[in-house]
Amino acid sequence: MPWQWEKFIAPLFGWMRNDGTRRYRQFYVEIPKKNGKSTLLSGLELYLLMGDGEAAAEIYTAAGTREQASIIHNEAEAMAQASDSLASRLMCTTSRKVIAYPRTGGFIKAMSADAPTKEGLHAHAAIFDELHAQPNAKLWDVMQYAGASREQPLLGAITTAGWDRHSICWEQRQIAMRVLDGTYPHWDFLALIYAAAPEDDWTDPAVWRRVNPSLGMTIKEEDLATACSEAQESPRKENSFKRYRLNIWTEQATRWLSMEAWDACAGEPIDAESLRNRRCFAGMDLSSTTDISGVVLAFPPVVDGEPAILLPTFWLPGESALKREQQDKVPYPLWIREGLIEATQGDVIDYGFIRKRLNELKVLYDIQELAFDPWNAQHLATELEEEDGFKMVQFRQGLISMNEPCKQFERMVLRGELTHGGNAVLRWMAGNVAVRTDASDNIRPDKEHSTERIDGIVAAIMALALARTKVQPQNVYATRGFLSLG
Repeated sequence: MPWQWEKFIAPLFGWMRNDGTRRYRQFYVEIPKKNGKSTLLSGLELYLLMGDGEAAAEIYTAAGTREQASIIHNEAEAMAQASDSLASRLMCTTSRKVIAYPRTGGFIKAMSADAPTKEGLHAHAAIFDELHAQPNAKLWDVMQYAGASREQPLLGAITTAGWDRHSICWEQRQIAMRVLDGTYPHWDFLALIYAAAPEDDWTDPAVWRRVNPSLGMTIKEEDLATACSEAQESPRKENSFKRYRLNIWTEQATRWLSMEAWDACAGEPIDAESLRNRRCFAGMDLSSTTDISGVVLAFPPVVDGEPAILLPTFWLPGESALKREQQDKVPYPLWIREGLIEATQGDVIDYGFIRKRLNELKVLYDIQELAFDPWNAQHLATELEEEDGFKMVQFRQGLISMNEPCKQFERMVLRGELTHGGNAVLRWMAGNVAVRTDASDNIRPDKEHSTERIDGIVAAIMALALARTKVQPQNVYATRGFLSLG
């Protein structure tokens, strides 16, 4: 296609150094899905193997998983087998994901981040597919030096946008952006990015056309229009549309909550004093020893039509607050000064302090039950129940047990059926939440793929689940042994 030739292939192979070798030794191409990158990479690898004049060329297709690496490799194999000229010269071993070129001793091989060994490579080229999916920088670092003894090694990535700002993909994207704007004179780095700008209207067909150079060839505009309409009805689908169709880096893997709807639930600041002795339900989500932990109290409506009230309390080790601010770029010290987070003594979380504060909250408010995840809070839960008189409820974090509470929480946010007083820490967590979905469309919060901490939202989901279950005890989920929001 025109863009492939003019913007990528011609510059990559056309610019030469004085010694006759290629100018570019590294490239970064970022483009939305369905623009023909798999076919482009397949042809590129076959050319590097057979037409680049390199003896015993080792070409590696790199990806986050073996399955992802196989996508490009399988297409290259199909391309080779469809050509009589190529098929007569190449040996394809599908089971090993290897395409060999006996004439020179070269080969193409699929490699993933979970490969058992990556040392001793002599790469002529290493091409990363979907760099954003690399779990860390280890494979990239190995490949960066794997071609040190080659005359004109090539290291590159073609990827769609990701979400993790701490990834190797984001690091390479930042270099590419600086190359494009001229602030980084990296003359052997070829950068090409097709992405909508933050100020662009993501629903505008003109933006779609600019960002998808293969539109009309590999993508139908009517398909984009349909996907866009669906995205306007769901924050999750909006997130996917922006990432995969417009190449916009999102805040998390699968956006869950609409922040516009969340902000609309702020209401007035919560008057904690006015809630004294009022019936409520609590959710507790404890982090590791150095991270933020939280408890959220959910106060059911007293009168039909009123919103439920969320009252959070957060804790963080005081001595690690400044370090974590610098590391996470999150204003923990400011939130501590504003009273939104309570700092515990030392550089690890003090569960004894949390237990003491929970007992103080129990005196102030009529806490009926306290939900907790038994995975990391069993010891504290036992103390709270056996010694302090709390009624503790185990709340496991699986897809089945979390699905209905999560969906009801989402509905409550969209309908304005809860209020959180605009708590800044809780808002930050709401914006971080990614969800995991299975084939049956069950969902649960996904801490692994959320950008930062989400403990307060998880605690709020559990607390509201308890509250709504008690209001509607005959709910089918309750009778089947599942906690439900109603």
